[in-house]
Amino acid sequence: MRAPSEMAENVEISDIAAADGRALDGSDLRVDVHRGERTYVVRSRQVRPNFPSTVCPFCPGGLEAPDDYDVRWFRNRWPAMPDDRCEVILYTPDHDATFWSLGPAGARKVIDLWAERSTALGAADHISYVLVFENRGAEVGATIAHPHGQIYAFDEIPEQPRSELERGDQFSAPGDRLVATSAGWQAWVPEAPVFPYELLLVPHAPVPDLPSLDDAGRDGLAALLVDVLERLDLVFDTQTPYMLWIHQRPFDGGEWAQARLHVEIVSPWRAAGVPRFIAAGELGSGIYFNPVRPEDVALSLRLARSRALDA
Repeated sequence: MRAPSEMAENVEISDIAAADGRALDGSDLRVDVHRGERTYVVRSRQVRPNFPSTVCPFCPGGLEAPDDYDVRWFRNRWPAMPDDRCEVILYTPDHDATFWSLGPAGARKVIDLWAERSTALGAADHISYVLVFENRGAEVGATIAHPHGQIYAFDEIPEQPRSELERGDQFSAPGDRLVATSAGWQAWVPEAPVFPYELLLVPHAPVPDLPSLDDAGRDGLAALLVDVLERLDLVFDTQTPYMLWIHQRPFDGGEWAQARLHVEIVSPWRAAGVPRFIAAGELGSGIYFNPVRPEDVALSLRLARSRALDA
């Protein structure tokens, strides 16, 4: 018989839940009385599949894509929140593609679908905020390699976008932190980034949300996303893990005149394959210590293509 310590090492959280008769489905929203933070406890996500080794569910003919497609959305089978508020966005039927390899035309199809689903989700009476996002790479928790993103529809405005909205439309001139431009858009490294490799993509005009982007604005965003995401891969000479999210005007019916659509991209790396850990001194204080100068990051991204050609 195994020792108690050996047995404990092999006990899964889902096993504990099953043993005491508690169901794994549903979301339990809790608020911490000390910090005021809201957390959904979603125990069903403990049993979602990780890294399928046979058929990709996102490839045509797979579980989530029975037919061929250009772009596609579906409801997440393991949602973080209830009431069909979590969706998956498939960027392409090509399993081995990257977002930037779609080119501006392919990226534009993704942006159109982001805008369409933002409108549809935001139209519900109980929805206040729609967050479009992507996690790429196992390093940031992506469990399926096929190019895809997600959308969460919240019944309140989350703290981070609310804080930005309350400060107003404030984007400082990038100066030598500028990385790239496209028609109507520019991308730069923030002045005080938490992660070494961070990017802000901001339209010249104060467009409030994805549905409000006209054709030219969508084309400009598509071109800039393709540009900067390729630069991230070039600067590290590999598929760089990243997290991407889009902040836009809330869908709660308010005016929000100060809202300005923008995209944020961060990578957990500070060098190729070297993660930047956020440790106790930062989490405990809310003050961060970045080991890389933002101006140097911007320069490395600006020069990424020429360095790749010289290699």
